[in-house]
Amino acid sequence: MSGETTALRDQEGADPRRWKALTVCLVAGFMTLLDVSIVNVALPAIRSGLNAPRSDLQWVVSGYALTFGLALIPAGRFGDMHGRRNVFVLGVVLFTLSSAAAGMAGDPTLLVIARLIQGMAGGVLNPQVSGLIQQLFRGAERGRAFGMLGTVIGFSTAIGPLLGGTLIQLGGGPDAWRLVFYVNVPIGILAVILAYRYIRPPAHGRRPRESMDPVGVLLLALGVVLVLLPFVEGQQWQGAERWPTLFAGLVVLAAFVAWERRYGRHHQPVVDLFLFRRRSYALGALLGTLYFAGFSAIFFILTLYLQNGLGYSALEAGLASTPFAAGSAVAAALSGRTVTRLGRPLVVAGLLLVAAALGVTALAVRLVPGEQVAWAIALPLLLAGLGSGLVISPNQTLTLSEVPVAMAGTAGGVLQTGQRLGTAVGIAAIGSVFFAEVASSRGDYATAFRHSLLVAIAFVLVSLVVAVVDVVTARRAGLR
Repeated sequence: MSGETTALRDQEGADPRRWKALTVCLVAGFMTLLDVSIVNVALPAIRSGLNAPRSDLQWVVSGYALTFGLALIPAGRFGDMHGRRNVFVLGVVLFTLSSAAAGMAGDPTLLVIARLIQGMAGGVLNPQVSGLIQQLFRGAERGRAFGMLGTVIGFSTAIGPLLGGTLIQLGGGPDAWRLVFYVNVPIGILAVILAYRYIRPPAHGRRPRESMDPVGVLLLALGVVLVLLPFVEGQQWQGAERWPTLFAGLVVLAAFVAWERRYGRHHQPVVDLFLFRRRSYALGALLGTLYFAGFSAIFFILTLYLQNGLGYSALEAGLASTPFAAGSAVAAALSGRTVTRLGRPLVVAGLLLVAAALGVTALAVRLVPGEQVAWAIALPLLLAGLGSGLVISPNQTLTLSEVPVAMAGTAGGVLQTGQRLGTAVGIAAIGSVFFAEVASSRGDYATAFRHSLLVAIAFVLVSLVVAVVDVVTARRAGLR
């Protein structure tokens, strides 16, 4: 009975349109996260359709990731200050227009520019989604809402190759790749209309004027770019030339931390470092960064193995990732209903399942003939997806659980920036192992996939260590 009383108290004064508002946010978030992976299967068609050099193709993918990560924290802070609905709508409008521009691009340079703007727009709107969830929901409902967000994150990443392959096959011809971008336009228009209908504007009156901390924003932006650039340009920067840039980025980020400490004594900094004094936030952000380093790269190397190694079409390669997407969607929805009761041990269980299932996937690739491998890995990928669904949304819920609503956008931006950094590092590290093995083995894609998958498993296991540390320290402190 007490649980029902608490749930009723949590819902008192809640926005009656909150679930509809959440749906709008999730659709827009799905659209931006989908574009991280959907373009991968379209690259061959883009190359032939625009006669694009390999360097431009690299920027079609990496440029999106770079500007996406660059915008997250400043946009989260801006939304906290000026209202999340308007910043959300701005992001959707920019994303829709840049998607249309990408679809109409007549040469590789215009396509790269459109993708840079598209990534920045995605970085503008995504922190507003987690901020609005913090703002609109309380208690167990917040766990359910983050569970739905976790479903979107996992599903969009895994389903991108399938949807991209389907659109290219349906379109046919040299311009079929344009559908990958045009599909965002009607979704974006609908999201803008529904956002104004279902998401309330800020209820507060005039707020005190706050600075956006321009020095902090500049240092953060420069540091993120310098750290990300060596990884997103990993295929072009093969030698030692990447390391000075990475080192410079770390130095700039250290300067950013020093500035934020000083600035925060008298003003509101772009990133309040007190966030990291909360154990749940600090360990959760680290866990998410490490997990995304392993999780996001799986589909990158799987697509390369199936298409380049086994000759699968874009659609067939996309279908092979569907079991992971299905498992992730189901588990994320269920975990959202139980995370407030089970806590971090739920994440530990998910990480164990992911690591074990990926190990079975590597074994299946070793034992099963190439023409049957898609069927052999279907079940272990389903199990890995179920495990992933127990990781992403529960970790996000627990990481943000102690963050004040007024800082929700900034905190969500920092969390997602870590995920983007993890994704870039993971793809660079795992991709390097994959390509090196292909070269040394003279085209043995199966061995390259297995060995690079072991690196992905290593990232998952390190994130498991972080989760176990969180569980142990929480129990010592008398928490759940």
